[in-house]
Amino acid sequence: MDIIFIIVSVFLLLNIALGLIRVWRGPTIADRLLTTQLFGTTGMAILLVLTGYLEQLTLLNVAITFNVLAILLVIGLVQVWKKKKGESS
Repeated sequence: MDIIFIIVSVFLLLNIALGLIRVWRGPTIADRLLTTQLFGTTGMAILLVLTGYLEQLTLLNVAITFNVLAILLVIGLVQVWKKKKGESS
């Protein structure tokens, strides 16, 4: 069972690494915004895997909190992006 947790963890870390490449290269602001959401979702997935592996249910609460914060961050970034482009909400 440990090998499954290792494989899933490595996959999720590779997902974050590829997301960092997308943030760095762009090419548009929308790509960067979607990558921000990817970081929040992948971070939550990593915490969920750790919850299963360590059997610590408190990490579940942390994962849910991170997910809510990631959603609020993306909403805020979209609002800033819309104002920067001159659109009204």
